[in-house]
Amino acid sequence: MSRQAESQRSKAERRRALLGSYQPLAGVHDELMDADGHVRPQWENLLDEWTNYGPDELARRLALANRHLSDAGVSYRVRAESALDDMLSGERSWPMSHLPLPIAEDEWRTIEAGVIQRASLLEAVLRDLYGPARLVAEGALPAAAVAGSPDFLRPLKGAAVPGGQHLQLYACDLGRGPDGNWWVLGDRTQAPSGAGYALENRLAMARAFPDLYRSMNVERLASFFQGFRAGIVSGAKRADPRICLLTPGPLSETYFEQAYLARYLGFLLVEGNDLVMRNDMVHVRTIAGLKRADVIWRRIDGDFADPLELNVASRLGVAGMLQAIRAENVVVANGPGSGVVESRALMSFLPTLCQTILGEDLRLPNVATWWCGQPRERATVLDRLGEMAIASAFRADLRGSSNGEPLLVSELDAAARKDLVHAIEARGIDFVGQEVVKISTMPVLDARGSLQARPFALRVYATATPDGWRVMPGGFCRTSDRLDARAVTMREGARSADVWVLSQKPVEQITLLPPPDQIQIRRVVGNLPSRVADNLFWLGRYLERAEGVLRLTRTLLGRMIETDIRMPGQQDAIKRLSGLLVAWGAAPGARTPLLRQAFTALHGADHYGSAAACIREVRRTASVTRERLSVDASRLIDDLTRRLERDTEQLPTEGEGYETADRALRALAAFAGLAEENMNRGAGWRFLEIGRRVERAVTTCRFARQFGEQNATPDCLDVLLDLIDSQITYRSRYLVGVAFHPVIDMVLFDEYNPRSVAFQIARIDAEVAALPTVREDGLMEAPRRISLKLSADVATARTDQVDRAYVLSVEQRLMGLSEAVANRYFLQTGADATVGKA
Repeated sequence: MSRQAESQRSKAERRRALLGSYQPLAGVHDELMDADGHVRPQWENLLDEWTNYGPDELARRLALANRHLSDAGVSYRVRAESALDDMLSGERSWPMSHLPLPIAEDEWRTIEAGVIQRASLLEAVLRDLYGPARLVAEGALPAAAVAGSPDFLRPLKGAAVPGGQHLQLYACDLGRGPDGNWWVLGDRTQAPSGAGYALENRLAMARAFPDLYRSMNVERLASFFQGFRAGIVSGAKRADPRICLLTPGPLSETYFEQAYLARYLGFLLVEGNDLVMRNDMVHVRTIAGLKRADVIWRRIDGDFADPLELNVASRLGVAGMLQAIRAENVVVANGPGSGVVESRALMSFLPTLCQTILGEDLRLPNVATWWCGQPRERATVLDRLGEMAIASAFRADLRGSSNGEPLLVSELDAAARKDLVHAIEARGIDFVGQEVVKISTMPVLDARGSLQARPFALRVYATATPDGWRVMPGGFCRTSDRLDARAVTMREGARSADVWVLSQKPVEQITLLPPPDQIQIRRVVGNLPSRVADNLFWLGRYLERAEGVLRLTRTLLGRMIETDIRMPGQQDAIKRLSGLLVAWGAAPGARTPLLRQAFTALHGADHYGSAAACIREVRRTASVTRERLSVDASRLIDDLTRRLERDTEQLPTEGEGYETADRALRALAAFAGLAEENMNRGAGWRFLEIGRRVERAVTTCRFARQFGEQNATPDCLDVLLDLIDSQITYRSRYLVGVAFHPVIDMVLFDEYNPRSVAFQIARIDAEVAALPTVREDGLMEAPRRISLKLSADVATARTDQVDRAYVLSVEQRLMGLSEAVANRYFLQTGADATVGKA
């Protein structure tokens, strides 16, 4: 048999193995196979390419896709686990299904036209509801179906729409019914999520299967984001607007996506506390004062946007935002109040509204919906209750449901059904009945590498651009691991798959970059929000705090390994090392065995001063500034977190503990190298640097107070040199043994030693001097006054003046400098913040 024939035979065997156990579900449309069991054309092409890969190569490619998602930190948050003190444990890795959903170009154009029609319709409905309200006045829409929604915001009735568009981004969930036609399962107009995850799905698949991606002419996503950015910029009054993405914060279920899109699109990621009102305009609190926000991409619910006029309990928005909207001084996308048209109550009226407003039928019909606020529709729902799914007409969850999912009446017991009937009869306005639709299935890979049929829903996005609506050529679909193919049961266990729209010709590569002659050169990204500066400052401090604990622990373990700890001099040094770990909250009390103390200092997450606890704070702080950190930096932090996660019940040997501390220190050195070599020297880097230098100087002062007394033993001075990593430098300078004055000079005053206190203070002063000032009166602000005076005092000090009191005074002045930096740059309130130049 020839090599080519053998290759074809192997490919045929792989195809049989792939399809051998595939069984479409009865009574539903299947994407892979038609009713006669034949593979559909678009899938035929995909499977033909897919089976070119042998088992080993396919496994490597799938692992590459998984590594991309892991290294990029793609995650989502489980709502039930969003406790503030458990910020990170609620995160879950993004669940990706490796097989994409291919859609032929002709079919996609049908979907595209239907989505554009629906977006146009909902935009027209919003303009009417917040404008002349003719639809209600003429009886096309019941007033209760609008006013009953918490997303209808009365304070915006009659207000102008800055930018002229209520909906900048629209999404809808689609499912294919048994007849093969696409149906709209739900509209997303409040703050549509998932576009960033669709982009990450695409990047992972394109990286793992670049040849397959190219050969199938998959349409690219960049043009959609290019249109979105152009549309959101076009509504602003200024030529170079400041665009902010308003996030609920790190506890949001989709915070990763928000941070990712802000970085990808070049927007400023802000939280509600970053914003403040001045002169009917929204401003961002930055380290250079208040800067005007021209456009806000809203990712919070509309009624949380303004606690002054809307939800008074909100801490996510900014008081006065609605006044800025009415004054047309800020564009908010999507506009507050746009969520009213995504209610299920409105779905039942959309077919009629489409005829009334657009003069045509819906190209993508809804799932059949009956709003129980009308007597006839309520009677229909109650008569056919056993066939129905009952859902909230608006935003609230029903008793017994989660995440807003409808209740399947057929699955309720008699008591629950009776309670439901009473509730509908008492207040039908709050309920809708929906037809239970069995949606189509698509193939997914199981653990054995075979295909299995699973139900899926497709989310498609449209954005308003200066040239009209543009639909993302793809999106993502969610596949369920449950065999029940009813649309309303897609909840837990869902995975996400990329969606490939297959062009009939090669696809042009598109970039978000503008033409070269339209690029305005700039070297500074922009003014840094005060909250981000605060987090970067503390990121630097926590990194150095962890390093200090690791150096103490490594030195302690090294002494336990290399010296006789029974010797009097060594006993004193060991006692001081142990005492400092206890004082810092890194280890239990002095009666605890040394090895247990050292191990707890490394891994004891329940001890607030341990290395594990410090790195946990590093990860938490990094997670809320992830749009400012590189993928490599995030990966190092994750690796370090895993390295220090260990069961504290099982003690290692001294050598194993030493090796763990040493490797962790190398990881921290790698992070410092990344920051030094890869971070742009903007304000963000400066605050990270100032935080690191302040904490390192404070830590070194504490080392000096503990081991550098004037009557310190040679062993203690030797430990001090170990802790500041200066043994080699000291030995090369001084041929005699360790002595107090040269050691103290190297630790405190040596401006050439990157571990000395003087070196840290000099670097702090240089970076503080480069920070922006608000007032232009030529006077120094408090942080610079303190840093300059401290730098001069330390630079002119002598070792014969050093005692514990002096070192403590330097340490306290450093803490005062830290507080001055915080007061000036981080703790601005609406009252003391100054409006700076735009």
